[in-house]
Amino acid sequence: MSDDVKIYGMEPEKGRWMLVFLGMVINLCLGSIYSWSVFVGPLTEFFSGMGQTVTASQILTPFSLFLAFFALAMPLTGKYIEVYGPRKITLVGGVLCGLGWFLASMATSVTWLYVAYGVIGGLGVGIAYGCPVAVAARWFPDRRGLAVGLTLLGFGFSALLTANIAGYLIGTTGVMNTFRVFGIAFVIIIAVLSMPLVFPPSGWKPSGWTPPAPKPGAHVTCECNREEMLKSKGFYGLWICYFIGCLAGLMAISISKPVGTEVVQIEAGLATFLVGFFAIFNGGGRPVFGSLTDKLTPRNAAVLSFVLIAIASVMMMMAAAPGSTGTYVYIISFALLWGCLGGWLAIAPTATASFFGTCDYPRCYGVVFLAYGAGAIVGPRLAGYVHDTTGSYTGVFYPVLILAVIGIVVAFLLMKPPVAKE
Repeated sequence: MSDDVKIYGMEPEKGRWMLVFLGMVINLCLGSIYSWSVFVGPLTEFFSGMGQTVTASQILTPFSLFLAFFALAMPLTGKYIEVYGPRKITLVGGVLCGLGWFLASMATSVTWLYVAYGVIGGLGVGIAYGCPVAVAARWFPDRRGLAVGLTLLGFGFSALLTANIAGYLIGTTGVMNTFRVFGIAFVIIIAVLSMPLVFPPSGWKPSGWTPPAPKPGAHVTCECNREEMLKSKGFYGLWICYFIGCLAGLMAISISKPVGTEVVQIEAGLATFLVGFFAIFNGGGRPVFGSLTDKLTPRNAAVLSFVLIAIASVMMMMAAAPGSTGTYVYIISFALLWGCLGGWLAIAPTATASFFGTCDYPRCYGVVFLAYGAGAIVGPRLAGYVHDTTGSYTGVFYPVLILAVIGIVVAFLLMKPPVAKE
């Protein structure tokens, strides 16, 4: 272990917080996908003006594809983070992310968006996303949940800025120019901020810190590689719960604005503002649930999230009932759903490190993160199918409620760490 390691000229116990901040800003750029519901209406109008009719399912498909390829790239990138380091991998991912947004600005059909935005942009985010998370997990063995949660806070808070910026740019320059501006900005910002990202020296730990004795269901001394993780029941419990949490949250994110305007019938400008408002809960859910995961164990934090998702689903059923004035109910419900998605993006990476160790963390979490991609495909597609068949998004909250109950049961039965090696 090196005794003279410095970060920005500071002792690593202080300087490592700068790496968390850089990761937070990088994730703010990567998380602009969460502003997608602001693009739904303008894109529908844009293609209609070209004589093309698009359904709700079609206009939500770029969002699903983006997140699906995001998740697919995670496990494929893990080993390259170890080989080439987080700096280079973040740079490659940032360039691809920005390129996807830029190429989307030239779209003449929804299919073009599928490839440019969904595939290229999604791959870029998937390549870059794991790097700041892995850096935070390595530098903060003493506060892993908090550090990971803060690093991911930028991804969750992204829509607070990008939704309102996108709404302004769409109104003044058009939807396609908005894609172009975002693409150029993301390439520049991520390229600059990726330069300082680095892992700590092998064996480094904070001065004066000694790993505590593990609590039941919490941190363990077991160090698993990806193959060993796949043999454990805890992995499948974590994966299923992560899938359910992401399905509910990503479904809500993809339809936040149209639910506000179509179901609750609020004004379009207010609906755009609320997308940014909900992002506060998505971002805040990460450090909050990250800390709760450290204190309550991953299993109990998961159960809490599913209880909140169930409550939000029931509230939305009430908000959509005939004669209901559901504006406030809608705001509270979607704040909970966005917040719980942010929570799962802290629970899952923290649980992965807690259950299976950090020796093969990028590859292990890459496989766990496939649950996010599965939720990204099923959640928005479910919402689009319900809207196309019933003419409303109301019915989607019934299956989400059922899945939340299933999540509680699975968490209790399976979300446990493997037995530590002798």
